[in-house]
Amino acid sequence: MSQQAIILMILVLVIVLLNIHSFYLFYKDKQLSKTGAYRISEKRLLSSSLLLGGIGALWAMRSFRHKTKHAKFIWLVPLSAVITTVVVVCLLFPILQELKW
Repeated sequence: MSQQAIILMILVLVIVLLNIHSFYLFYKDKQLSKTGAYRISEKRLLSSSLLLGGIGALWAMRSFRHKTKHAKFIWLVPLSAVITTVVVVCLLFPILQELKW
């Protein structure tokens, strides 16, 4: 495997970690909403989603039924999931080509 492929795989790993982080933020905010404690800001939740954490954010939204009635979340989180998916596919495509898949 070439050095370029290794770098691309590291970038994909970073995106996976960003998605885990987004998932956790949505989960934590849902738990805080149940107790009435100080919440994670909507700005932070959307930022984590738009910074290539869209898949984790969308998964958490659906899993925990959290922020599913807010218009900006209804539109921006799925959009960020699509953007994240496109970026991951664009990063993986050269690696799969190199491996002759």
